[in-house]
Amino acid sequence: MPEFLLVTPQARPGVALLQLNRPKELNALNLTLMHEIRDALGALDADAAVRAVVITGNDRAFAAGADIRAMAGKSPVDMLLADHVTFWDQLRLMRKPLVAAVAGFALGGGCELALACDLIVAAETAQFGQPEIRLGTLPGGGGTQRLARAVGKAKAMEMVLTGDFIAATEALRLGLVNRVVPAGQHLEEAFRLAGHIAAQPPVAVRLAKEAVNYAFESHLAAGLQFERRNYYLTFASGDQREGMAAFLEKRAPEFTGR
Repeated sequence: MPEFLLVTPQARPGVALLQLNRPKELNALNLTLMHEIRDALGALDADAAVRAVVITGNDRAFAAGADIRAMAGKSPVDMLLADHVTFWDQLRLMRKPLVAAVAGFALGGGCELALACDLIVAAETAQFGQPEIRLGTLPGGGGTQRLARAVGKAKAMEMVLTGDFIAATEALRLGLVNRVVPAGQHLEEAFRLAGHIAAQPPVAVRLAKEAVNYAFESHLAAGLQFERRNYYLTFASGDQREGMAAFLEKRAPEFTGR
């Protein structure tokens, strides 16, 4: 039983929910919580009944960063041996779509956790930032890389070098989040978005996610070749045949993930 994470495999049909549960610490990411998220995502990725995952915190904080108290006295070797890397790798390698439902603070590791998701739904109260510079360090969970890809070099450089936060409305303008909703509605909107994705053919969703992510890891020619390969691969799935047959027969498709 996880200590700091609430796991609901079927919070909605086809949609699992992970809720960070360290309210006194504003859901700061200590090593135990990171490992619990990693293990839960691994299990949900292998569960055929789960087609999308929503990750959230509470109304005060999605996650207010890393647990500084636990990190302050660490040496470089301590950090190397603490096995933070597998947590971020599990997020990166997750095959099913991840939707972050963010309210309150998403700072440091919390901002990096949201950035590692495929889509972000933010409440009007959400604030995003990478304040590590104020602690004498810099983002270590992908923040410098994913933030620059999301908002561009100039704004990412400003956020990383000043540690300043941005509000949900600016995050939307910059393309960091997908949508902003009134306070208290972010989780339900995330469920709605995740449910819409879960209703699509799972094989095609997985291959499409891979292709979009590859756009940020390659040059255009290689990305187009990767996209074409995945496009052809969908024609080996029963869902592709069902989807096109349903379109021609003017009926709703029944996708099975095969």
